[in-house]
Amino acid sequence: MKERLMTEKFKTEKIYYEDAYRKTFSARVLEVRDCGEGTSQLVLDRTAFYPEGGGQPCDLGRLGGLEILDVQEEGNLIVHLVRGSLAEGEQVTGEIDWPRRFDLMQQHSGEHIVSGMVHRLYGYNNVGFHMGEDLITIDFDGLLDQDQLSDLEARVNAYLWENHPTQITFPDQEELSRTDYRSKKELTGQVRLVGFPEADLCACCGTHVAFTGEIGLVKLLSCHRFRQGVRVEMVSGKRAFEILAVHYGQNSLNARSLSVKPDDTVRAVDHLLQEIYRLKGDLMEARGRLQSQIASMCRGKNKPAVLAGPMDPADIRKTLDQILDLAQGPCILLAGQEGSYKYAMGERDGDVREMNKRLGAALQGRGGGKAFFVQGSLRAGRDQIRDFLQAEGFELFMAD
Repeated sequence: MKERLMTEKFKTEKIYYEDAYRKTFSARVLEVRDCGEGTSQLVLDRTAFYPEGGGQPCDLGRLGGLEILDVQEEGNLIVHLVRGSLAEGEQVTGEIDWPRRFDLMQQHSGEHIVSGMVHRLYGYNNVGFHMGEDLITIDFDGLLDQDQLSDLEARVNAYLWENHPTQITFPDQEELSRTDYRSKKELTGQVRLVGFPEADLCACCGTHVAFTGEIGLVKLLSCHRFRQGVRVEMVSGKRAFEILAVHYGQNSLNARSLSVKPDDTVRAVDHLLQEIYRLKGDLMEARGRLQSQIASMCRGKNKPAVLAGPMDPADIRKTLDQILDLAQGPCILLAGQEGSYKYAMGERDGDVREMNKRLGAALQGRGGGKAFFVQGSLRAGRDQIRDFLQAEGFELFMAD
């Protein structure tokens, strides 16, 4: 059947070009292809399901009660991948997932207007376009700064609210040769032009809104360097409304926490960050003083051991390093609370690995490192620790 349809140059009637707002339609099944795993491909004599193409995802919905999984264009035929199967010659009803279709129309039309205005204002070309489930990305072959992006967004939305009609034409070759339109590649055959008066004219096979007011809103979310130009992230219509609602809601919660108005969170956060940086500096100074104070307790001592309150492992390591500069023999610093301690042990030009093994066996310790420096943790009480240190000949100092 596939060969016959292709040989006869059969064309599936594309209802989505006749009426992009058509939500249901009837059609006859011309061919059924078994794809295995409970799926099949259906070729219809006519369809309102838009196939993937031109950067736009395919439509979804139901066909004869079966779930549509994918829609692709195959020459002049439109092929529908469904879960299940139908019979050749069967008359069926197709139902478009309209919220999805309208969302894609809003996104695609919004992208055209943004791309067209960038081309008119700055002469840059749209060299890449992806319509994702969440965001739309457009790649331009020139640079845009934040001021230009803000101006562009304002111009685009002002244009939407003027509610311009969308103009779709199929010019002949002579007329096409006289027309200035956007296209990423050289086109042959019948060309479909989608126009937004005074904003854009582009060769496109996708579905679009009838009037720009239906797009509602365009929000440019980000702009960053990409290859020789920039990549812009954007959303239109309902997606723009939803993302702004989420962002405003989050900002309002942050504003409440900061005791400021929602339009003053940037200043408040900047003030808070400055305070955090100051406090971090104070904390670092205090930790440095504590390390020096603990180390000074061991000045000139032989085999000192210090028992301190909870400390960060990095601070334990730094403190012991200072102790090793002031004392002789193996030195040990234990920091924590009853039953749970972290420790560091070392000796300049020495080897503390055997002692570390004895500590682990006596105090449920786990740790390791180099011959002259080890670090780990143990689970023991103060009395057990004191008994072990005394048995090993350490002089104990308390720093908690």
